[in-house]
Amino acid sequence: MILNNFYTLTCKEETRFCVRLSDATHPLFQAHFPSNPIVAGFLLLDLSAEILDIEIVKIIKAKFLKNIAPLSVLWFDHQTTGNTLKIRVSQNEQKVAELTYEKR
Repeated sequence: MILNNFYTLTCKEETRFCVRLSDATHPLFQAHFPSNPIVAGFLLLDLSAEILDIEIVKIIKAKFLKNIAPLSVLWFDHQTTGNTLKIRVSQNEQKVAELTYEKR
């Protein structure tokens, strides 16, 4: 429930999905950081696992390239090979994060 109202799923396709984040008043943005709200990196992992309905067993790679602000629209392109899931997170056609994890 930590992600309750944190995002709205706007599109879900076979290998990608899109979300729009909440505004800066959401408690997660207030916690990180009230005067300059950005998405905490681990939330991208939790958000992707929740939408794809999978359990993360082990984080293999988590690379965060740019700060993500409230009300951002993010695209998650994902590819599964066996138990490994690779995700490219982009905003305005620019990569903002790269995630790879083992799933159950």
